[in-house]
Amino acid sequence: MEFIPGPDAEELRGVVRGFLEKRSSEAEVRRLMETETGYDPAVWRQAAEELGLQGLIIPERWGGSEASLVELGVVLEEMGRALFCAPFFGTVVLAANTLLCLGDEAANEAYLPGIAAGTTVATLAWGGANPLASTITASRDGGTWQLTGSAELVLDAAGASLILVLAATPDGLGVFAVADAASAAGLTRSPLTPLDSTRKLAALEFDGTPATAVGTPGAVLDQLRVALDQAVVALGCEQLGGAARVLEMSVEYANTRVQFGRKIGSFQAIKHRCADMLVEVESARSAAYYGAWAAVHEPDDLALAASLAGSVCSEAYTKVTLDNIQNHGGIGFTWEHPAHLYLKRAKSTQLFLGTPSTHRTRLATLLDIPEVLA
Repeated sequence: MEFIPGPDAEELRGVVRGFLEKRSSEAEVRRLMETETGYDPAVWRQAAEELGLQGLIIPERWGGSEASLVELGVVLEEMGRALFCAPFFGTVVLAANTLLCLGDEAANEAYLPGIAAGTTVATLAWGGANPLASTITASRDGGTWQLTGSAELVLDAAGASLILVLAATPDGLGVFAVADAASAAGLTRSPLTPLDSTRKLAALEFDGTPATAVGTPGAVLDQLRVALDQAVVALGCEQLGGAARVLEMSVEYANTRVQFGRKIGSFQAIKHRCADMLVEVESARSAAYYGAWAAVHEPDDLALAASLAGSVCSEAYTKVTLDNIQNHGGIGFTWEHPAHLYLKRAKSTQLFLGTPSTHRTRLATLLDIPEVLA
């Protein structure tokens, strides 16, 4: 039994890496960080039209390739490696994947073709820290639903034309689509200044905003748990890509920087730190690859695999980015060096979709381990 991606996925990796080397260089990342939208629409369209990345997991009847989380994980790994500036995670991992898990044919027919074609930017929003206990409320007004409440930190929301909202109803949690979000009544978007400038965040305020139910309110909890677990695994794959690139940076620098007449990689402190970084990266690789494999082949184990990936990958990424700065010495602390960009991405993703301690607590519950030991 092998959890590593197969030859088809590795071939996809090569194509995506080549694309990102041309379209997501460090200079381009820094340029897009300073823009209002945070991405290049021409590159976004190229990713959809020439590579089919936005439609990777979308079924063919809606314009996609019908690939699995394994292939999506490889793509996200490469995007994390390049710090790709685009609303890909919000659009594909959060929005499209949630739509697919809910299985609402009418909603999928309405929204997925636009996502696959690269014409729709989408995201998923909720109020509070726990998506499954969203503080946003939805109430019926005749034949329509209206949303009330706020979402404090929403990824890729600034330019999203489709916003899926998790909201509480009298029957339980529901998912509601706000289409044509740019002109939606009662919706206010406030761009935020994030720690990680390579991604755009916004706060959303809903004040009687009209929305359409996706699935049946009160009967979507199980599907949402699956969607969120898959998103945690996908985030772990992205974190793995960044961590692996940071390790490469440290090794390259250790083999070229000379001090006291010797390459610094020959110093015990540096070589031992690089070895520890390798252990962290390979641990993250095992957790992320197993999570993607479990989502496809052993869905009953997905919750456990996602909790493991959410804990291991987040902490590994943060640790190796800090070690990378130490290995680079004074230059590693400068704005001009990319080390801080990876550290900021690591710290921001460590808090997204649950902290490592949250995932460990859930893992302990799933394994029936006493809380004192978790």
